[in-house]
Amino acid sequence: MDYRDLIVYKKAFKLAMRIFEISKNFPREEKFSLTDQIRRSSRSTCTNIGEGYRKRRFPAHFVSKLSDSDMENTETQVWLSFSLACKYIDEVIFNELDQEVVEIGRLLNYMMENPEKFGASKA
Repeated sequence: MDYRDLIVYKKAFKLAMRIFEISKNFPREEKFSLTDQIRRSSRSTCTNIGEGYRKRRFPAHFVSKLSDSDMENTETQVWLSFSLACKYIDEVIFNELDQEVVEIGRLLNYMMENPEKFGASKA
C-alpha cells in the first residue's frame, strides 16, 4: 500500500486543493498572510501523512508525524475561521470545509491510536 491510497490522505489532498481554488478569490492584500498560510497548512497536512507513512517502521516517528499532520489540520481550521470572519468565504462553504477538517482529524487520531493497523512495527 502507498500513502496515496490512505483515505485520510485522499481527503486531506482534496481539501487542500479545494482551499487552493477558493483562496484564489481572497483579496490581494491577503496574499502574504492568510492566503499563503491556509494553503501551506492544508498542504502540510498531506505532506506529514506521506512522510510519516514512509517512517512507519518506527512507530514513535510515525505517530509523531501524524501528530504534526493533525496540528497542521487544526491550523487550517483556524485559518478557515479567519476566512469566515473576514467574509472571504460564506457560512455554507465554511461549514463544508470545517466538517472535512473535523473528519480528517478523526482519521488521523484513529491512526495515532492504532499505528499497527497501518503497518507500524509493534513497539
